[in-house]
Amino acid sequence: MCYCRALPAPKTKAAKQARLERILKALDQLYPNATCALRHRNAWELLVATILSAQCTDERVNQVTPELFRKYPTIADLAAAPVEEVAQQIRSTGFYNNKAKNLVGAARTILTKFHGEVPRRMQDLLTVPGAARKTANVVLGTAFGIPSGVVVDTHVQRIARRLDLTKHDQPVKIEQDLMKLLPQERWISFSHQVIHFGREICSARKPKCHRCPIEPDCYAKDKVKPPR
Repeated sequence: MCYCRALPAPKTKAAKQARLERILKALDQLYPNATCALRHRNAWELLVATILSAQCTDERVNQVTPELFRKYPTIADLAAAPVEEVAQQIRSTGFYNNKAKNLVGAARTILTKFHGEVPRRMQDLLTVPGAARKTANVVLGTAFGIPSGVVVDTHVQRIARRLDLTKHDQPVKIEQDLMKLLPQERWISFSHQVIHFGREICSARKPKCHRCPIEPDCYAKDKVKPPR
């Protein structure tokens, strides 16, 4: 891959669509099998891991969840656990008191309201403590293969703006723009691919533009020249 002169910004609808298709093709080539980095065995474990991932790295969450699920192997076990005890178990993920309340509350809600099954509808998941739209999109997309929307984390937020796929900086509005641009069958894979892309190439500081296949179609102001 090489650092090239950026192509001119497309003006017509056809040119914009062609650019988007080139971006998606490049992501497919980079990350053909991209999936969620949070380790889980079922929808409940993914929900827990996603709640824990707020303001925390996936790597740290993956270190915490094995012991958490060993101690509380079922939804009922976590629903019955003292919040203070759960908080100590997840302390290293940050904001542990609030996360512990959400985890215990989520377990109790799923037991009492959804008969012990993680719901498969956005409107239902949003009633579960700790499950905002981003979390719900992760669970529905990864656990159930339901394209309910586009997960907008910090990487997707940054890169969508860099690539001029949105002008907004609010996750909800960014998601709306991406849902209009992308075919629905790409909503799940796009997020996974962009998250990997953001971690490995298009980082917040010193993006590796010299090895980025999307670079010719990128006219971000903070592009970095190749090292000499």
